[in-house]
Amino acid sequence: MHFTRPRDLVVAGLLGLVLGYLLFLAEYGSLPQLPTLAGVTFAVLAVIEVVLALVIRSRIKNGRVVAAIGVARSVALAKASSLAGAFMGGAWLAALAYLFPRRDELVAAVLDTRAAVVGVGSSVALVAAGLWLEHCCRTPRGQDREHTRGTTG
Repeated sequence: MHFTRPRDLVVAGLLGLVLGYLLFLAEYGSLPQLPTLAGVTFAVLAVIEVVLALVIRSRIKNGRVVAAIGVARSVALAKASSLAGAFMGGAWLAALAYLFPRRDELVAAVLDTRAAVVGVGSSVALVAAGLWLEHCCRTPRGQDREHTRGTTG
């Protein structure tokens, strides 16, 4: 598995932006009101990933044994989270782009704009936490050489 590349995040964000804007353009009148705290789920996930990153980073820096399968699962979680955060960040930005100019003409747009701001912030937090968790799961540079010397000699 490769680590997350910036272009992957850009593509996911643009895809969420385009699809989200088309959805709002076509169906906003029939959508229910967006809950103000709808995006908070991503903020909770971001906090969990930051704690996981701190634990993994601490164990690696202290030289304690870290299960390879646990690190691999953490990398997979980090990659999925950063991509989901980028996609939904794009979708929340689409909501914001659609709603912000309509705040004066639609009462519902005012409340939905607040939800979109919370969603964008939470999505950005999830992308950042996912990328940091992924970074914390990397093998330190010096350890890579030591393990390969010990197994080939």
